[in-house]
Amino acid sequence: MRWRRLLAMTLMVGLVGAPALPVQAATVHQATGALTTGKTRVLNDDLVHFKAVPRTYAPSPNPHGSETIASNQGAAVTFTTKYLLPLPGYHGESWGNPQSMVTVGRYVYIVYCPTTWENRGRIVRFDQTKLAQLRVTPRQLQQVFAAKMAGNPRETAIARAIKIGPAFTTGHGQSLAYNWRDHQFYMWQDRESAPRVPITQEGVLQRISPQTLRPVRQLRFRLRDGHFAVPGGHVLTFDKQGRAYFWTRPSASKIYLYQGTIGATRVHFRLTSQVLDHGPGTRVQSMAYNPQNDRLYLVSDDSIASLPVSGLGGSGHLTASDVRWTGFAGTREFEALNFTAAGRATLLTNHDPEILQSTTTSW
Repeated sequence: MRWRRLLAMTLMVGLVGAPALPVQAATVHQATGALTTGKTRVLNDDLVHFKAVPRTYAPSPNPHGSETIASNQGAAVTFTTKYLLPLPGYHGESWGNPQSMVTVGRYVYIVYCPTTWENRGRIVRFDQTKLAQLRVTPRQLQQVFAAKMAGNPRETAIARAIKIGPAFTTGHGQSLAYNWRDHQFYMWQDRESAPRVPITQEGVLQRISPQTLRPVRQLRFRLRDGHFAVPGGHVLTFDKQGRAYFWTRPSASKIYLYQGTIGATRVHFRLTSQVLDHGPGTRVQSMAYNPQNDRLYLVSDDSIASLPVSGLGGSGHLTASDVRWTGFAGTREFEALNFTAAGRATLLTNHDPEILQSTTTSW
């Protein structure tokens, strides 16, 4: 019986404590280059307004209740609170810093990267069907792991709808993405020595099991073509055909868009031919794909640009009017944007973390 108790304690430490032991995944080293570049030209996407990062991010105006975040410029959209995320996290973990989100079917997956964990984090899965059956309010979900709720039967039932994955090396953690074609989860392992300062020039992608919430395969490669190189992406999304995308900000406002494929043993991206002259904002926060209108969304704080996937093919044929923009008046930190199969948008915000849902599917 003693060895069973010791084993149980060891497993529990790996699950809920500060990460001590790495989660191993099969690793593939790609010898050939993973990037193709060609001639580019600048598109004057003048409908997009650049928004600088605020000096201080604002907390929620209603941290224990529902709120509305509505656009005040550009293509209109309104978000309302769906979930207030647990704060604190399980066993008192710091879950005030969610970094990315995926919504697939009945589940919502959140990547948490506590700042003291240094490039490590964990994925937490929320079962929306069970939460709906329990008629969980946003406030009840928020305080599910609060010390004062320990032993409360209702909070215990709510906790059973939450699966907590093991700790692993995530990097910054803003890139968890769902491939609509192969139904797999992927994310960059973009380790940093300081904010936005990569530790290595090597690109690292991880395939994540949606069941165990841990990496099962790791692909290592170089995104380099001649003298042009990037260390890897900071965000990631996929379209219905399984093509992968990320965007970078190589200068104060311009945007590079990358399109590629991620296989079991090989990765390849190309720098698309049109450079956007106006990016949405300072921070590269997220990237999303809407399967209903076949558009990509580039997310910065209080500022989101979108464009049609069809305009990226070949030498590119985006026009200025193809690139739409939505601006917001607040100073909330936008961490992630996702779309359901029906085209409804979900927004993850930080500082009093919550998930908000769009009121329509026409954005």
